[in-house]
Amino acid sequence: MATRIVDSAEVDPRATIGDGSSVWHLAQVREGAVLGQNCIVGRGAYVGTGVLIGDNVKIQNYALVYEPAVLESGVFIGPAVVLTNDHYPRSVNPDGTLKSGHDWEPVGVTIREGASIGARSVCVAPVVIGRWALIAAGSVVVADVPDFALMAGVPARRLRWVGRAGVPLEADGVDEFRCPTTGARYKQIDDNTLEEL
Repeated sequence: MATRIVDSAEVDPRATIGDGSSVWHLAQVREGAVLGQNCIVGRGAYVGTGVLIGDNVKIQNYALVYEPAVLESGVFIGPAVVLTNDHYPRSVNPDGTLKSGHDWEPVGVTIREGASIGARSVCVAPVVIGRWALIAAGSVVVADVPDFALMAGVPARRLRWVGRAGVPLEADGVDEFRCPTTGARYKQIDDNTLEEL
């Protein structure tokens, strides 16, 4: 499948765009960014310098993915999501001079395989979103998220567990769960750990 970059998109020639990927209207992909195969960067989305993106990733309209974010394969970034990159953001230094890229150390958000971040959520770096986790729309993530966790709220808290299909798991025995969509089974090891059986 051919790569598609529409005329109004701004893709730096030093970025790498994988086969079958699409970059849509008014999106910007900065220098050194790497997109895998079959990715979609939606209208008005921003992918920062050196951001690393795996295969089959969807970044929806107007999402902001600031460096040094890492998105593993199969990640979904909903519309208007923001992945931040600064512990203590300021426009100026204490002496009033405008900050430059040398005046702060960027920190990133890492999103593991298959995880989904709902529309208008904010992930405050540095955080790691676990494999196949699901962040509900409008959430603010300020701490690491376990694999398969369904998180919601401000700040985001774990409400339930989800499976690879993204639907909430159903209890099926002591500390065991079943996916109503796929039938896959999971076991809860502790409050922050769910394992596939």
